[in-house]
Amino acid sequence: STMRERKTTDPPRSSTGLSEGKEKLRLKQEVGLISGVSLIAGTMIGSGIFMSPEWVLHHMENPASSLLIWAACGLLAMFGALSYAELGTIIKESGGEYIYILRIFGSFPAFLFAYTSVILVRPAGLAAVCLSFAEYAVAPFYPGCSPPQVAVKCTAAACILLLTIINCLNVRLATSVMNVFTAAKLLALLVVVVGGLVLLAKGQTQSFQNGFQGTTSGIGAIGVAFYQGLWSYDGWNNLNYVTEELKKPEVTLPRAVMIAIPLVTSLYLLVNVSYLAAMSPAELLSSGAVAVTWGDKVLGSWAWLISLSVALSTFGSSNGTFFSGGRVCYIAAREGHMPDILSMAHVRCLTPSPALMFTSVMSLIMIISGNFTSIVNFFSFIAWFFYGMTISGLLYLKIKKPELPRSYKVPIIIPIIVLMAAIYLVLAPIIDQPQTEILYIIPFIVSGIILYFPLVRFKCHPRFLQSITLHLQLFLEVAPTTRDEN
Repeated sequence: STMRERKTTDPPRSSTGLSEGKEKLRLKQEVGLISGVSLIAGTMIGSGIFMSPEWVLHHMENPASSLLIWAACGLLAMFGALSYAELGTIIKESGGEYIYILRIFGSFPAFLFAYTSVILVRPAGLAAVCLSFAEYAVAPFYPGCSPPQVAVKCTAAACILLLTIINCLNVRLATSVMNVFTAAKLLALLVVVVGGLVLLAKGQTQSFQNGFQGTTSGIGAIGVAFYQGLWSYDGWNNLNYVTEELKKPEVTLPRAVMIAIPLVTSLYLLVNVSYLAAMSPAELLSSGAVAVTWGDKVLGSWAWLISLSVALSTFGSSNGTFFSGGRVCYIAAREGHMPDILSMAHVRCLTPSPALMFTSVMSLIMIISGNFTSIVNFFSFIAWFFYGMTISGLLYLKIKKPELPRSYKVPIIIPIIVLMAAIYLVLAPIIDQPQTEILYIIPFIVSGIILYFPLVRFKCHPRFLQSITLHLQLFLEVAPTTRDEN
């Protein structure tokens, strides 16, 4: 097969300064089923469920249809993750969409994905999560009013810098942070769910009467509501970024998906019901931080616990986003689609520190220039474009290469549904509600095409770039790594 030939004939890239005698660094298969479930759920449950409910309600205009959007988003994330699980058992390499596009469609589309993902999509995702962390961390200092944007943005920037230090110092430290904060976020959601059930038992169901009255009918508004809902489910594909590190990926990948995503979907629906039990739709829409408003109404003097829990939750999620974002950058550089320096690791800490630092810098730029809602819409548009491309690659393999060995097969109707949803999510907002953020993408992708041919296809690397790489190696104490040939 063409895909398998490309995989085996591509020689490993040689980087300048690689010592022949040194032991090769290889990824260990240490991620089991529980760790896999934790990685998916821990990254998914972040800022979205505490920030997006008001925006989903804003675009859908009534409680019942907004709950339907949340359920549909969970189903779509489940279908997408099951489709990716089959891809992960065919192409057993880390890197998620990037490596699948590279192996199926070739170098050019993979470069465009890496270019947009490393410079725009991943930093935008991290910036949005850190902005929501900052909203909740700063909220208790400004009771009764919205905190100033300067304070929010400075706190978000400090969060990114702290994450950079943690992830550059030690991989084990970064994963320990993830585990501790996953426990905190599950506790926070359970408090909200139990509080909501108590309110419903007391008869506070006013928000659900005439629930479908005034539902929006605009395809663009529904598409943007999906963007805001799906933002809360982002992370459903995170296990595919670490396929090489999974124990028995052919078993662990599908099982982890089937446990984590229904669990998160159920929690999200119950939390939304709890929000609507505690406040009217109008109150929810006017709240800058939904969970804090819920805490003020339900917990009274203990409301500060919600702010603290949400801040811890979003910090943990941003750590997961940062970890996988740096990994995409690192793997793209290892394949020759990014500067050599980004494929190197720290000689003592054994972390891809240049890739992490680059992601950090791009995220800081996003924080300075944008706000939460515009960043989410921008992120979702471009992310679903590439999700659609990846899913079309799976359909190509199912139809044209059915002989390829795969231990898990998803029914073909599931990737077809995901592809149709991706096309809708990309086209509907452009047709119905074109936004300036989306228009910026076109010249950006054109610039990627201009860079690809001289730098990647024809490998025209100016001499001064080699000199800069050498100086950065010495300054950052990093060295090239080798590709895992297994």
